[in-house]
Amino acid sequence: MLHSKSRLNYGLLLICLMGAARTTLAANLYVATNGSDTNDGSVRHPFASLQRARDAVRGLKATGPVTVYVRGGLYPLDKTLALGAEDSGSEKSPIVYQAYRNEKATIIGGRRITGFRPYKGQILQADVGAQGFKDIYFRQLFFNGKRQQLARYPNFDPANPYGGGWAYVAGQPIPMYSDVPNESRRTLMFRPQDVHQWAHPEEGEVMVFPRFNWWNNIIPIASIDRDKNVMTLTQDASYGIRAGDRYYVRNLFEELDAPGEWYLDRRTWTLYFWPPADINNSTVYAPTLETLIAMNGVSNVEWRGFTFECCDGTGLKLTNCSNCLVSGNTIRNVGGRADWNITAVAVDGGAHDGVVGNDIYEVGGNAIALSGGDRTTLTPAGHYADNNYIHHTGVFFKQGVGVNVTGVGNRVAHNLIHDCPRFAISWSGNDHVFEYNHIRHIDLETEDTGAIYSWDVDWTMRGTQMRYNYIHDVLGYGRDNGKWVSPHFSWGFYLDDGTCGVHVYGNIVARAALGGTHIHGGRDNVIENNIFIDGTRQQMTYSGYTEKEPHFPEMKEKYQKTMNPAYNKYPGLANMDLATGYQMAGNKFLRNIIYYHDPNAKLYAMYHLPFDKTQSDFNIIQHFGQPLRVDLNNVPADKQWDEWKKLGFEQHSLLADPLFNDAAKDDYRLRPNSPALVLGFKPIPIEQVGPYRDARRASWPIIEAEGAREKPLVSEAPAH
Repeated sequence: MLHSKSRLNYGLLLICLMGAARTTLAANLYVATNGSDTNDGSVRHPFASLQRARDAVRGLKATGPVTVYVRGGLYPLDKTLALGAEDSGSEKSPIVYQAYRNEKATIIGGRRITGFRPYKGQILQADVGAQGFKDIYFRQLFFNGKRQQLARYPNFDPANPYGGGWAYVAGQPIPMYSDVPNESRRTLMFRPQDVHQWAHPEEGEVMVFPRFNWWNNIIPIASIDRDKNVMTLTQDASYGIRAGDRYYVRNLFEELDAPGEWYLDRRTWTLYFWPPADINNSTVYAPTLETLIAMNGVSNVEWRGFTFECCDGTGLKLTNCSNCLVSGNTIRNVGGRADWNITAVAVDGGAHDGVVGNDIYEVGGNAIALSGGDRTTLTPAGHYADNNYIHHTGVFFKQGVGVNVTGVGNRVAHNLIHDCPRFAISWSGNDHVFEYNHIRHIDLETEDTGAIYSWDVDWTMRGTQMRYNYIHDVLGYGRDNGKWVSPHFSWGFYLDDGTCGVHVYGNIVARAALGGTHIHGGRDNVIENNIFIDGTRQQMTYSGYTEKEPHFPEMKEKYQKTMNPAYNKYPGLANMDLATGYQMAGNKFLRNIIYYHDPNAKLYAMYHLPFDKTQSDFNIIQHFGQPLRVDLNNVPADKQWDEWKKLGFEQHSLLADPLFNDAAKDDYRLRPNSPALVLGFKPIPIEQVGPYRDARRASWPIIEAEGAREKPLVSEAPAH
């Protein structure tokens, strides 16, 4: 039996525990399309708007975790939903905005357009000025959730979406890498049949890939000289516009001549639209917002299970946030112009933010951007993009990538990425990890490109690991001897601009035009334990700098500004000789399997490679008895391998069948008696590559979208 004092202490303890339980009690709020913002947010009396729920959370979060359940339906935003530090949760009391279980809640940054009536033939018209769009010059239109084509010439070709539907600049061809003094960047010569009689040519825009075919510009037309067949633009393109460059013109009323095309007359605010299907029982939306969700200085907030769509800029922005999640959402139809900064989900600054389990597609620019970490102290940000399904990026900006990463210590893992116009992953910075990604049918519309690409002309960008990725069908599209071709000028891993200190380990790259890896001017890179299959022209590329490299002064300046004791952890960096820094040194190519059929393909392509500063050994090479060409000048093809070995390379390498399970079916697992295992090759965990089933996956199983795999690129370009 408890004494009275003990009973009193026990009672006080019980009261304290009950009070503690109350302070950590979770709370739920509800939002529904049939709710009211005067309600209390309960399941029976839900709010009507996310803004009202956000405001209510501010008063509730002190009592514990809060979940805002959003019932199924469409939630148009009249302005960007902004969250600040006052909307944060904590590690023990996070805030979760979540679509209600098994219901589709869509957050949309546009308005519906109705009131269509006949105009001419199949073309309909609607007064959008009377529907709140006056002075909103929208550049996108969505019919039943699919982006439609702004009236254009030539028409978009759905049967050949990458190679068809282009006009080509007229004139005399100029070699791509030949500079022309005072070359104009804002004029192009046209064929007379490609420029029609337009009442308002000044409304038109030119979408063009200038000169290098690295990316595109969309620029308004200033004037047209039909006597000289010259079109002048309102501003410069990125590079000179040359004969043979591909382009189309858009936003011209007279070109509205195909299903799915539309045009907005700003003089009368009338929308003209040829719907691809019956307008009745269909929905038409146009964007009114730049951004859907903007979080600044927020921590411990999650957006989960929604569909986000229809805005002109970035879908969700996380600026200087920490421990925030964007998970299990479908994010589509965001970004409506050619702008590098447009991204479906952009994480900038902060730490430990995740973009997880989303389906992201039909994006004007990038799907995901992760930026964070301190390059002075090499403090990692710890941001991550994991288990996402990304496809059809770069609708308007052809530099639009699957995931762009900058800073220090970020991770991209277990994503499936396909049908991007350029890179699947691009990066700069230090100590990132890119692993277990499945990347296919990539680099569809550009050249001089790679599936995973690094940049920034900086010797101090080191420490990044790229491991256990499965990359195949790295295409590239460009001109070869005046003819547009694909595959063309692309690699699996492209270590550009002097990228250094990278470990490329345990990857599979199949069918990349110029091979598995390209080291361009970099040092101290280790390419190890990879499988490279059927590079079209070569299997591995080394491109060294010379002392005349124009980036050399910039790289020395960056080195001198960046170096501090934090960087001493990188071998070969602290004691680097800047006078000879342009030379490739310390690169290693070890224990790789190279397997290729084309008798005309090289094993190694080499330019300005210092042999005494490079290692290549313990490799398994299968070229089916054909000569191994390694780019040795003045040496016959059938003698190059022997001469290469005399230089000290490949002393332990073997010319042998690696004994894949079934290479014809892309099964590159090794049989137990593979000779590669004898040389120390470690099996690649291919079964772990790509997305995985998880409560935060937006869809499972993933049903892959149609793309270049199903509709291979066929060039319709004339030869120049």
